[in-house]
Amino acid sequence: MTLNHPILPQPDAPTLGAALRRVAASAPERPALIFKNQVTTFADLDRQIRACVTRFTVWGVRPGDRVAGLAFGHPLQLAALIALSEMGAIWVPLNFRLAPAEWQQVLHDCSPCCLLADDDHLEPARQLAQTQAIPLHPLNDLLHNDQTLVLEPDAPASDPHTPVLLVYTSGTTGKPKGAVHTVANLMANARAAIEAQRITPSDRVLTLLPLFHVGGLCIQTLPALLAGATVVLHPRFDANAFWHDLVQEHITLTLMVPAVMKAVIEHPAFQTTTLIHLRTIWAGSSVLPDALLQAWHDKGIPVCNVYGATETGPFSIALGPEHARSHMGSCGWPALGVEARLDQASPDGVGEVCLRGAAIVQRYWPDQPALDEHGWFHTGDLARIETDQSWRIVGRAKDMIISGGENIYPAEIEHILARHPAVQECAVVGLPDARWGEQVAAVVVFKPGMQADEADLLEKVKSELARYKHPRRLIIQTELPKTALGKVQKDVLIRQITARADTAAAPSANSPRSL
Repeated sequence: MTLNHPILPQPDAPTLGAALRRVAASAPERPALIFKNQVTTFADLDRQIRACVTRFTVWGVRPGDRVAGLAFGHPLQLAALIALSEMGAIWVPLNFRLAPAEWQQVLHDCSPCCLLADDDHLEPARQLAQTQAIPLHPLNDLLHNDQTLVLEPDAPASDPHTPVLLVYTSGTTGKPKGAVHTVANLMANARAAIEAQRITPSDRVLTLLPLFHVGGLCIQTLPALLAGATVVLHPRFDANAFWHDLVQEHITLTLMVPAVMKAVIEHPAFQTTTLIHLRTIWAGSSVLPDALLQAWHDKGIPVCNVYGATETGPFSIALGPEHARSHMGSCGWPALGVEARLDQASPDGVGEVCLRGAAIVQRYWPDQPALDEHGWFHTGDLARIETDQSWRIVGRAKDMIISGGENIYPAEIEHILARHPAVQECAVVGLPDARWGEQVAAVVVFKPGMQADEADLLEKVKSELARYKHPRRLIIQTELPKTALGKVQKDVLIRQITARADTAAAPSANSPRSL
C-alpha cells in the first residue's frame, strides 16, 4: 500500500538543503527541533544552515573536503550535515564512545580538513586535532557569524551521487570502514523510512540514539525533518528524560535498541504513565527479546522492527505496526525501493541476506567497492523467508556454528533463553571442539538479584530444539562485551572464554563462572 503524505522528500531535490527548504517554505514557524527546551523552527533551521555554509566557507572548507565532528546529540550536527551537502563536502560524525586511538584511526583514514567538537569533548578533541595536525573549532562557533556576511555555496552540489556523509562501521570484526553515503542514498532511505513509519508533519519524534550512526540519524531523525515533523533531540539517553519528554512533548514516535528499551521498561514510570500520544515504537535490531516486545504490546503500543546496516541506509526491511503483534521476532518485508534475496540458501532455507537499492552505498572510503558486480550488498547476516514472504534474521554468517556437520543458528537459542524470567541478556557462540568441530556455548547475564540453575535455564531449549542445538557449556557473566550501539561482540566474547579456559581461578561473585 502506498501512503500519501503532505510532505515527502522529492527525488529531484539537488541537496538535502533544497528538500528542507521546501518544508520551511510551507511551514516556517513549525518546530523542527527541540533541544534542552529550546525550539528551532524550520525557518530557524534554514537560517542556521545558511550560517553554517558561511562559517565553513570562512574556515576554508571546499567541495570534496571532509569535516569531522565529535559531540553528543546536538542540533548543529544536523545543520552541519545539511550545510556541507550544499557545499559538496562531507560530514564525518565520530563515535564519542570510542577510545582516542580509534578516533585517530578514523581521522587518519579520511583526512578531514577540520574537526568540530561540543563543549563536552573539547579537551579530547584538542589532543586529537594536535595529533592529526588539523584545525579544531567549537561546534557552537558555526553560528558565530557576522550577521552582515551570509554566503551561499559557490557551486551547490547538484549531482545526486555527491558524497555527503561518511559513517564508519561499528567494527564488530576487523578494521572499521567508512561507508560513503550520497545525497541519493539519504533521500531514498528517507522516502522508505517515511512510507514505512507513516511519518507526517503532525508527528513528534523523540531521538534517543546517537547521531554518529545511521541508526540514530537516518531511521527517524533526518526522515522526520524532511517530512516536516518535529524532532525532540536528547544529547544522550537518559531514562528519566525519556519519560519526562514522552509526556510533556506529546511524543508519537521513537526508536530504541534492546538495551535502551530494557532501561525504559525497568523505570518506575513504565507502570504508572498513561501513553495517550505514543502510537508506535520502532526498534533498530535484528533480534529482539520477546519479553521486551510483549511488555509494550501489553500497554497497547506496537513495537515495529527495522533491519539494515551502516551501508544500507539503514532502512531496508521493516515490520509495520499492523504486523507487530502477529510477527514478533520478524523483520517484516523489504522497504520501499529495496530488493532483497537470499544467497546460497541451505536445505533448511537459511541464506545470506543480500540487498540492492538506491539507499545502499556503492563504496567505502576512499574507493573500495561495497557491492558485487550485480549491485548487491552482501550483509553477512543469515535469514529465512517465511511462507508469507516475511523475513526473519537468524544470525550472522560468521556466527553460525557448525557442530558435527549440522548448521546451528545462535539466534534460535538466544530467543528461547531470553524468555527465561531470570535472564537479563544472553549470547550463544561456538567454541572449538576436537570431536564435533564446534560446541555450542551459551553465555548468560542474570537480572540483578536473580539466579537459575542449568537444568532450569535449558529446559525450554531442550524441549523446543533438536538435541544437536543444545548448549554443551553454560557460562554466567556479569556483562557481555558490546559495541557502541549495543551489539554483542561475539569475537571478543569467544576470546574472553578461551582465555579463562587457560586458568583455573575459582569463580567469585564479581567474576564470570561456568556451571
